[in-house]
Amino acid sequence: MAALLAIAALAAASPFHKKALDTDALAKHYFGNDAPWYKDRIPYFECSDKKIQDVFYYRWKIFRAHQRDTGIRGYVSTEFLEDVSWQLEPWATLNDATGFHLGEGQWLRDRRFADDYINHMYNGGNDRHFTDWMEQSVWRRYTVDGDVESLTAHLTDMINLYNEWDDAFDDSKGLYWREPLADATEYTISSIDASGGEDGFTGGEAFRPSINSYMWANARAIADTARVAGQDDVATDFDQRAATLKDQFQASIWNTSLEHFIDRYYVDNEYVNYWDPIRGRELVGLVPWMFGMPDDNSTYSAAWKHLLDPEELRGSGGMRTVEPSYEYYMRQYRYATVMGVPQLECQWNGPVWPYQTTQILYGMANLLNDYNQTVISRSDYIDELRRYTDLHYVNGTDLLDLQEDYNPDDDGTVRVGLPRSDHYFHSGYNDLIISGLVGLRPRADDTIEVNPLIPEDCDITSFRLQDILYHGRSIAIEWGSKGLHLEVDGETVASSPTMGRITASISSAPAPEITRPMAKSIQLVRGEYPLGSASSGNETENVHDAIDGRTWFFPELPHGWDSEAQNKTSQQWYEIDFGNKTEVTSCELALFADGGDYVLPNHYEIQMPSGNGSWSGAWQHNMPQLIANGVTTIEGDAIEAKALRLAFTQEAGKRVRLAEFKVY
Repeated sequence: MAALLAIAALAAASPFHKKALDTDALAKHYFGNDAPWYKDRIPYFECSDKKIQDVFYYRWKIFRAHQRDTGIRGYVSTEFLEDVSWQLEPWATLNDATGFHLGEGQWLRDRRFADDYINHMYNGGNDRHFTDWMEQSVWRRYTVDGDVESLTAHLTDMINLYNEWDDAFDDSKGLYWREPLADATEYTISSIDASGGEDGFTGGEAFRPSINSYMWANARAIADTARVAGQDDVATDFDQRAATLKDQFQASIWNTSLEHFIDRYYVDNEYVNYWDPIRGRELVGLVPWMFGMPDDNSTYSAAWKHLLDPEELRGSGGMRTVEPSYEYYMRQYRYATVMGVPQLECQWNGPVWPYQTTQILYGMANLLNDYNQTVISRSDYIDELRRYTDLHYVNGTDLLDLQEDYNPDDDGTVRVGLPRSDHYFHSGYNDLIISGLVGLRPRADDTIEVNPLIPEDCDITSFRLQDILYHGRSIAIEWGSKGLHLEVDGETVASSPTMGRITASISSAPAPEITRPMAKSIQLVRGEYPLGSASSGNETENVHDAIDGRTWFFPELPHGWDSEAQNKTSQQWYEIDFGNKTEVTSCELALFADGGDYVLPNHYEIQMPSGNGSWSGAWQHNMPQLIANGVTTIEGDAIEAKALRLAFTQEAGKRVRLAEFKVY
């Protein structure tokens, strides 16, 4: 009672005045001319730790760049900005990082990106190329937006996808197995040792902590979804599957000598034997806590001490994926050839990976929120979050460009930085900030819970997160000299003078409707309609890039159609041929400029065929000024055209880069 009176007295003496962020200024500062894309979509964040704040906004740039518009199927998230040979065609998707993509996307106020992506994954997009925690991600998105229909619409798909994994289930052991490569982690202990130390890219099939915790989390998610859908028999079935899998997992995958969850071999060959445990600890042994899978006891929590030991999983540059005591730690097996020069390829025998670092930071947050343990502290969490934040900066510079993996023992310098590696979307960050650092813990019930993971003596003295759409309500969370405050729709509903867990009741409002304007200009398959052509710069990839549904303005990774420079002012054009007469009402031009070689056109026009091989203006009276490194929208009356052209005047000695030409 005395404590409550003290809090009331403090509130009376020092009334809280919320500090709404200047979102226009923040969007302009971080996104420049591309700010309109972000303005009403993203949550906004200010923090006394400016590195964390800067990376928060950089990660939204990564998210935006990886949203590929596929036309009729809507948006998907890509892992690599440019195409790679192992992606799912023609969409350019990979399923291993889908959980991270949805974890970030669930916090956008525009729900289309996550919704389209889920629809894609359950409509042939998830080919099980890799293991994943798809169902858990879909359920977790529901705990943020509260949209029952979007969740339950996929229940049958969830069940079908889960059951397809029966081909990786060993009935005699009651556990799932996978080749490390298909677990998105090539060159692990199991795959290297199964090759006799000679390789490890393929092979080494094992009962792994990763796939078994993913399948446990997916089973739990299906059970929860079935309950929401009123299918109690399905819920009971998957509750039992999850419980049985967990029992088998803890009994068999926990290694008492190493005090860690480790692989057991599924493969049996001249080097390794079926069911034998691998001979060392890997970071993947902590992944089960990402989902809160292990029981809450001191036996299992002891595994986390290995993360803190510089001789074990704690490298000076980040979390090691394998401990240095392993015989083949950091031995390089695989190389890529770039312009005739061998360069390091990706391996998981020690390097720091943002992918698994994200997973472990999720696990640390769960450990601090839901477990009774003394191994990991909030200071440990902040330390690892900051070390992960630093990885986003290239080799200690101010350049933000997340790569594939990093040196664990060299202060986190880039280890694999191949031409494909820039701004790699194979991890999460903003979800960690929102649900971990700031501490908004998504729940399916009518309680909103906030528990920031900031220790009392931390130099993070203030933050404000706002414009979070949660259960249909607008949420803001602020920490500063006046304490911790939670706002719902602009009203303070809970507060505390000190850092700690606060809760409040929240009534759900309907989730915002999703609007889906469909681009008619996307070329998914090269050589098929719509077809691009141009007055110059006619290389196939160059032309395709301008209508492939991808938009970004990163200078270190050029993308789009580049015209050729001329020695005098010239007339240039880029054309989209739809194949048939098509009704169109608007278009978007994304143009890159760098103030040097690449400039905006002096004059431009959107044209349509007017007969006899000539072209005329389609919307002559609605031509706004072009924007560099942003999107110019041209709208007009509906017209029917078999083709459209962007025609423009190009300055002498300069080029124009059309990052994307979209027509609606």
